[in-house]
Amino acid sequence: MTSLRDRTAWLEGGQAVCLQPPPEVRRTWRLVLLGPPGVGKGTQAEFLSRALGACPLSTGDVFRAAKGRAAPPGSAMAEAQKCMAHGDLVSDETVLALVRERDRCLHCKGGFMLDGFPRTVTQAVALDALLEAQRVRLDAAINYELPTSQVISRISGRRVCPGCKAVYHVTTRPPVRAGLCDHCGTKLVQRPDDTAESVAVRLEAYHAVTTPVADHYRAQGILVSIPANDEPAKIFAHTLDALATRFALA
Repeated sequence: MTSLRDRTAWLEGGQAVCLQPPPEVRRTWRLVLLGPPGVGKGTQAEFLSRALGACPLSTGDVFRAAKGRAAPPGSAMAEAQKCMAHGDLVSDETVLALVRERDRCLHCKGGFMLDGFPRTVTQAVALDALLEAQRVRLDAAINYELPTSQVISRISGRRVCPGCKAVYHVTTRPPVRAGLCDHCGTKLVQRPDDTAESVAVRLEAYHAVTTPVADHYRAQGILVSIPANDEPAKIFAHTLDALATRFALA
């Protein structure tokens, strides 16, 4: 397996260059990762990056990396920061512009996996047009599926340490002493947006907006659906098997 990729060019945009050159790969994979919150896309992205060499590219990571930093005037990031400062959602046009400003990442010989974009059919259609203009083609959209009840159980059972930020789960990864962090002894808390009620609302919004994105890629014949109700390593193995079946990956 290859090591995780440096993403300087993606996170900083502009003229930034990755400190680590792309790995030598037998095939350049260009993927979109779909799935509801709590399904484990981030973990799968790490596994896939090590196995395939493709770089995980999350628009959320771009926003987090830019927090507290001045963006070039007139840039898509400057517009995004303005929206976030006012508590507004970043528009489809601005998110697409962020990706367009990083078009070198789309051409990287190591490949890429887009995570968190596209979130809407409007974004998916715009991404299609952008990739076509760049003469880049998606290989697959991998859709990780998990029943709503299991997603709610995963997220609502999560507990975090306010001190050292360690993460636990009340059933699958409980602390040694109930309610206390194993590392620093601080009392564990549940994040406000991790309650069952909050998760249910988030999932309802997710399915209303993102389910049509899966349908969009299904119509193109590139949707690969993967059940995500197993251990991460087994989900990863199923993903590789599905890609192998579809693309003769050896």
